[in-house]
Amino acid sequence: IEQPTFPKITEMCVKMIRRVNDEEGIKKLVNETFQKLWFTPTPHHDKEAMTRKILNITDVVAACRDTGYDWFEQLLQNLLKSEEDASYKPVKKACTQLVDNLVEHILKYEESLSDSDNKGVNSGRLVACITTLFLFSKIRPQLMVKHAMTMQPYLTTKCSTQNDFMVICNVAKILELVVPLMEHPSETFLATIEEDLMKLIIKYGMTVVQHCVSCLGAVVNKVTQNYKFVWACFNRYYGALSKLKNQHQEDPNSTILTANKPALLRSLFTVGALCRHFDFDQEDFKGNSKVNIKDKVLELLMYFTKHSDEEVQTKAIIGLGFAFIQHPSLMFEQEVKTLYNSILSDKNCSVNLKIQVLKNLQTYLQEEDTRMQQADRDWKKVAKQEDLKEMGDISSGMSSSIMQLYLKQVLEAFFHNQSSVRHFALNVIALTLNQGLIHPVQCVPYLIAMGTDPEPSMRNKADQQLVEIDKKYAGFIHMKAVAGMKMSYQVQQAINTCPKDPVRGFRHDESSSALCSHLYSMIRGNRQHRRAFLISLLNLFDDTAKTEVNMLLYIADNLACFPYQTQEEPLFIMHHIDITLSVSGSNLLQSFKESMVKDKKKERKPSSDEETESDSNSGSGSESEEETSKPRRLRKRVDSDSDSDEENDINAVMKCLPENSAPLIEFANVSQGILLLLMLKQHLKNLCGFSDSKIQKYSPSESAKVYDKAINRKTGVHFHPKQTLDFLRSDMANSKITEEVKRSIVKQYLDFKLLMEHLDPDEEEEDGEVSASTNARNKAITSLLGGGSPKNNAAETEDDESDGEDRGGGTSGVRRR
Repeated sequence: IEQPTFPKITEMCVKMIRRVNDEEGIKKLVNETFQKLWFTPTPHHDKEAMTRKILNITDVVAACRDTGYDWFEQLLQNLLKSEEDASYKPVKKACTQLVDNLVEHILKYEESLSDSDNKGVNSGRLVACITTLFLFSKIRPQLMVKHAMTMQPYLTTKCSTQNDFMVICNVAKILELVVPLMEHPSETFLATIEEDLMKLIIKYGMTVVQHCVSCLGAVVNKVTQNYKFVWACFNRYYGALSKLKNQHQEDPNSTILTANKPALLRSLFTVGALCRHFDFDQEDFKGNSKVNIKDKVLELLMYFTKHSDEEVQTKAIIGLGFAFIQHPSLMFEQEVKTLYNSILSDKNCSVNLKIQVLKNLQTYLQEEDTRMQQADRDWKKVAKQEDLKEMGDISSGMSSSIMQLYLKQVLEAFFHNQSSVRHFALNVIALTLNQGLIHPVQCVPYLIAMGTDPEPSMRNKADQQLVEIDKKYAGFIHMKAVAGMKMSYQVQQAINTCPKDPVRGFRHDESSSALCSHLYSMIRGNRQHRRAFLISLLNLFDDTAKTEVNMLLYIADNLACFPYQTQEEPLFIMHHIDITLSVSGSNLLQSFKESMVKDKKKERKPSSDEETESDSNSGSGSESEEETSKPRRLRKRVDSDSDSDEENDINAVMKCLPENSAPLIEFANVSQGILLLLMLKQHLKNLCGFSDSKIQKYSPSESAKVYDKAINRKTGVHFHPKQTLDFLRSDMANSKITEEVKRSIVKQYLDFKLLMEHLDPDEEEEDGEVSASTNARNKAITSLLGGGSPKNNAAETEDDESDGEDRGGGTSGVRRR
């Protein structure tokens, strides 16, 4: 017993065993490894080897105390199932050996607990051994039948530490599984168990009460039928609740209630727990009475859900959740629907109450799943005599109806800043989907949104659900992809702890991966779906879509950081950015010009000659007549080379501005979409190292093989749209416009105008002049993107310099295409 354990071996075992549900190859390897390590019979004389094995198993079980034991159950099931039809069953024999030796070790640890020096160590070992025995009992309870009488005395353990409580709970769980399998157990043994359990229910807290009532349910319902014993216990707590309710109705502020609060909390919980495991409307309990017990319990518990004390409300809701497991039809009651849905949908409602309602739904679904699996096992045994499968289907119809009632509110609970609320909402949805209770397509956008959660465990769970849906229903993910992206933005908004900071669409870590990268990786394999998805996202930047600026930033972040694999993917995006720019850019300029012309007419009411002149001035960005008469090529040079002329242009437009600054704000707002597209194109160009000619020559109608080459990503290229971030942080849309801000918007307008003039190359111009056009365009882009470092913001990269003679330049020629 005192042999030292090997922490490294334990750690390795923990890491390996967690892969038990991995892909087939790894799963097979894990099963084989642990079959050799743990589940191979040990020679009877080799006590040392057996002790080593017991220590290793219990160490691994103890190490997984916080993460759960699903892996152990899965491993044991896999191994026992693999030899079901074999004549020689080594795993079964090894399990019998292990169980017998674990019981021996428990007795030795129990004896040594009197040694104060090793009390803590042996107490921990005792818990690990009993927990391991429970795990064996869960899969093969027959192994523990002969040890049931050895385990019973542990129900009388005096509880002073957390380990003592764990011993009691695990022993209760073992006896719950094992006692119904015993042949002719002695009445004294059964009566002792009942009394021990009742004492524990009366004396200790929630966890002990829950497991002991559950154990009592198995013993009484399946073995002793000692209903009077349970009925007396129920009446004790039900009577106390009724009395407290009457006192509260008479005087809600009575001090008696405050003094009796612990009794109230215990009664609410225990009445619910008893109703979960016993149907008190059976004659065996209430005799000939016509009183409907379940309705009375519902009325009583519902009364205390309206109590002013949140702790009382929570216990009442826990009690209701227990009662609904025995009587699911109660969840269709109007007052229950109102209670559950109002708690889930009310943004100001207590987090504890929200979590408890979600936990209630989760526990109900888990119980239903267990019932269904048991019904399935029973049906397989007696399939020829009875159609038990049909019974299961009726039960699943009830679950489905219940989940349809509460589904919308559970999904909406995703939009909460508390991760615990999101966690339980996701659990409920995962259980609902796994049991096939609802049509999965309605959950897809929410699961996409949950895939952007900051917590990796939740992301993985949501992503896994999407993968399962995609396997069964091809196209569902693509169908709801854009809705999912928009919803993920709403989830990020809800999670965002600092409202002043704009919501971003990538992870703030070294990877800088897109929040929706898993969604993109699911869609990218199908070229048609991928293109449709990307076009839908880019369409949101169109000036007619009226998309909120922060959402555009979020989508641009994702587009900048998606896990692109082939050159075709970013090239396709840049191609469509050019198309959007040419249309939205023109619309943007036109609306700005119109706002100036109208206001100028109102202010001055000029003659018809002046009107014509003002039209030509404002229509060309308020260039003077002298400038207008210049040849186009020369004008380009003036625009790109002369700072003083630019200043004159700004002053000229400033004079034409209307008094009402609404059109200015509208321009600044709408222009963010175009700015983001410009920035996104520059980012992708720099990230992938594309030259201007490469971008210009791309055609989406070409064969996929032409652009099927892998992307050579550059490191240290980050997407940082400074202009949009400044716009959002300064809350320009709602703040007062100063002269300085007006000047910056006017400059932006002129830069846009210059860019739109040079968006397409002029076919007629000579080579030397194309260079001037390219320079003008690049100056406009650099100015619009706020200058910045060449790596992130500059219009030309080093790779592009070799294409200086290129006729396309920074923004490829849409008109020519």
